[in-house]
Amino acid sequence: MNENYIDNVKHLIALKEADQVKSLIIDLHPADIAELCNELNPEEARFVYKLLDNETAADVLVEVDEDVRKEFLDVLPSETIAKHFVDYMDTDDAVDLMRELDEEKQEEVLSHIEDMEQAGDIVDLLKYDEDTAGGLMGTEMVIVNENWSMPECLKEMRLQAEELDEIYYVYVVDDDERLRGIFPLKKMITSPSVSKVKHVMQKDPTSVHVDTPLEDVAQTIEKYDLVAVPVVDSIGRLVGQITVDDVMDEIREQSERDYQLASGLSQDVETDDNVLRQTTARLPWLIIGMLGGIGNSMILGNFDATFLAHPEMALYIPLIGGTGGNVGTQSSALIVQGLANNSLDTKDTYKQVGKEAIVALINATIISLLVYTYNFIRFGPTATVTFSVSISLFAVVMFASIFGTLVPMTLEKLKIDPAIATGPFIAITNDIIGMMLYMGITVLLS
Repeated sequence: MNENYIDNVKHLIALKEADQVKSLIIDLHPADIAELCNELNPEEARFVYKLLDNETAADVLVEVDEDVRKEFLDVLPSETIAKHFVDYMDTDDAVDLMRELDEEKQEEVLSHIEDMEQAGDIVDLLKYDEDTAGGLMGTEMVIVNENWSMPECLKEMRLQAEELDEIYYVYVVDDDERLRGIFPLKKMITSPSVSKVKHVMQKDPTSVHVDTPLEDVAQTIEKYDLVAVPVVDSIGRLVGQITVDDVMDEIREQSERDYQLASGLSQDVETDDNVLRQTTARLPWLIIGMLGGIGNSMILGNFDATFLAHPEMALYIPLIGGTGGNVGTQSSALIVQGLANNSLDTKDTYKQVGKEAIVALINATIISLLVYTYNFIRFGPTATVTFSVSISLFAVVMFASIFGTLVPMTLEKLKIDPAIATGPFIAITNDIIGMMLYMGITVLLS
């Protein structure tokens, strides 16, 4: 998918050479066609889509970038979206697409879906939060009853399999649709035909609830090495399944959001977004940082006499601020990571703070001694700067470590994304507190 290939496709589209364009893309995987469509404008992408069969077109639409897909959907009538795309999608992909439409267009698209069962499934799934198992699951799966015999089970499995692209597991339910087990394919081959499903199934399979957060779903799949996990409702009825590829896509998107949040971006942006969107995403934290800088200057402005008496103190302002920001970011990053992978619980706040305090004590002592040695040699043993910088660094490292631990854990308890604590928030706060400690200690020692 190099530049020459893309330019050639664009040229042929401009000439309306449908057959030649089709010959270039006919053997491509839907993901590769999606990559091509990401480089085309909506009208060019529409030209390409018209050359694809409905199933391929639906697969391509799922794979394209979100912004490209939104632009493309905006120019399509609701009936086309329903009959040429949604009708050929799995329910989880269809729901993801529907979430990108406004409510009015959602209703229009639903009204054009001929399969009422599919439309009903989509409506049901739209009710769930998109960051939960219910919002991510699909309803396409093979389901058998625990009381069926082997011949009856095989017959029903064949019928259901005709409607599916992939079969991950065969789920076993009781007469009330409650999940009872998983039917191993090996048992289907080796068990006598007189056996009932419930006698050969694997009982009590790992499952998740419809309200289970996405992070917990991912951890369940990773922990038990699953390729799919069944989803049950509040009374244990099987309502869907989540496949590993869907989880990975969602986790990647969430990781990107968290990384941008930690970097001081207030909304999800891409490199190809327009100038206005990128500006509005960056500006809020830049303004907050500016206000923090003004606050620092106001603090320092109150110590003119101290700087006149000890001008060398100004040399260490960047060291104090930078060290505090780095230590705070390190501490908060570890906590956010622990909260994300469930290796840390908010119940362990005091224990974690104590552990962090010990680590901070060791780090602060080493850093302070190194700086003290340097200033001892440069300024002498009696200079105020020799003591004040070392003591200030010690205090700043201790504060930043504990603060960087407490903030993300507090945010987690308040149901606020703790990733915000690994970015400018920690750095700015530690910078201001660090300056206050530095100047306060210097005054006391003067």
